Amino acid sequence: MASPSPSATSSSSSGLTAAAPVVPQAKPAAAGKPASPASLQSTGEVRVERQAPRVVRVAHFGDQRASAEARHVANWALYSGDNEGLSVVVVDKKDARVFVFDPEGELLGSSPVLLGSMVGDHTVPGVGDKPIAEVLPEERTTPAGRFIAEPGRNTKGEDVVWVDFDAAVSMHRVRPLVKAERRLERLASPTPADNRISYGCINLPRAFYEKVLSPTVRGGGAVIYVLPETRTPTEVFGSYDVPNADVLALFTKKSR
Repeated sequence: MASPSPSATSSSSSGLTAAAPVVPQAKPAAAGKPASPASLQSTGEVRVERQAPRVVRVAHFGDQRASAEARHVANWALYSGDNEGLSVVVVDKKDARVFVFDPEGELLGSSPVLLGSMVGDHTVPGVGDKPIAEVLPEERTTPAGRFIAEPGRNTKGEDVVWVDFDAAVSMHRVRPLVKAERRLERLASPTPADNRISYGCINLPRAFYEKVLSPTVRGGGAVIYVLPETRTPTEVFGSYDVPNADVLALFTKKSR
């Protein structure tokens, strides 16, 4: 009788023979059908799914003057994707200035703004339901936070960009109705110290509203980030510093 082949059996010192271990083979895949996960596992094959490269976006301020907090929030919003692919509007209350970026981070424009006369980041409950003449001085704050820009109209039929509709806070053209308020002069002054005059709305120069902000919001939407003045941006937005943001801005600018 022929001896079993080495591939089928192995010998032991006792003279007994034992079957060699059988290595499982992958089951052939049916025509046009990928192999099952079980068959892939049995052969040790590893499937690697290719992912599209991540598009890095940061804010391109160029030579535009901006505070560290404005840069921090604009870069974070674009880099993290918090803007959800929409344009980014950053309102820096401390510096009384607005920045508008397209979804790729290109600066579309910047302008001084007028803000609520009272310092504060909150909204007084019910203030949006009051006639404007009944809004108390301590209630005239511009709230901080993240808002989805909503184009609309105010009670007088004027087109505006709503920041917080319930609180009746919007971004709109400056209205120099009361001469003593000197709103146009305040916008033109070189310091933000005199830009606190509104009831809470964000006043913009007419040309900037009509040529930059309004077309941006109505053209594709925007997220408005109103920076806080009594807390940090991280406390309000959960933002973080983007590593090497200045270098990334140069690199992404050149790659376009």
